[in-house]
Amino acid sequence: MNLLVATRNHGKLVEFEARLRGCPNLCFAQVGDPLRDYGIHLLSLSDFPNLPDISEEGNTFLENSLIKARAACGLTSLPTLADDSGLEVDALGGLPGIRSARFAPTAEERNVKLLDLLRDVPDDRRTARFVCALAFVRPDGFEWSTLGLCEGLITRTLSGAGGFGYDPLFLYPPLGLTFAEIPLEEKNRISHRGRALEAFERAVREEGILGQGSKP
Repeated sequence: MNLLVATRNHGKLVEFEARLRGCPNLCFAQVGDPLRDYGIHLLSLSDFPNLPDISEEGNTFLENSLIKARAACGLTSLPTLADDSGLEVDALGGLPGIRSARFAPTAEERNVKLLDLLRDVPDDRRTARFVCALAFVRPDGFEWSTLGLCEGLITRTLSGAGGFGYDPLFLYPPLGLTFAEIPLEEKNRISHRGRALEAFERAVREEGILGQGSKP
């Protein structure tokens, strides 16, 4: 079966693929690979270049993830997984929040803007969290959602060459590393998106939410 991940963000898709392909008891294979086990093939919005952009007009991460999942499922008739993720900084009243991807025109500018806004904020008040709202919608109308969180601190300089977005500024205290310094496999285990995808994998395995044949 095909499972659509409603994103054109390559970095995000890499994280989805890495996390889901490692799920025990499930088989997430590249499109074109021989079917085996459940034969779950991941597609992204890049596989549907003629689809219109989906407007995210919700007031919360969860509302936006459901908007994307419902719209993409309706346009493709495929079971669809969508997330809306972002960074909440306590000293900024939760900003950039749902505007994380629109905080400034580019990732570099977003990071510079965030550092500038926090220039005079002491280290002990630079608390923040990454949030991932994950929604799954099937063509038969079934809907499922979850929320993944990861607490951390905003650094004063960028550090690390991995990840994407705000990762070089987000310090994960238990490891003493930014998300951009943590290997992808480890990041996928501890991150907000990794935790949300773990809940999805558990729901697939234990509740069969992908539909017929998805539960062992």
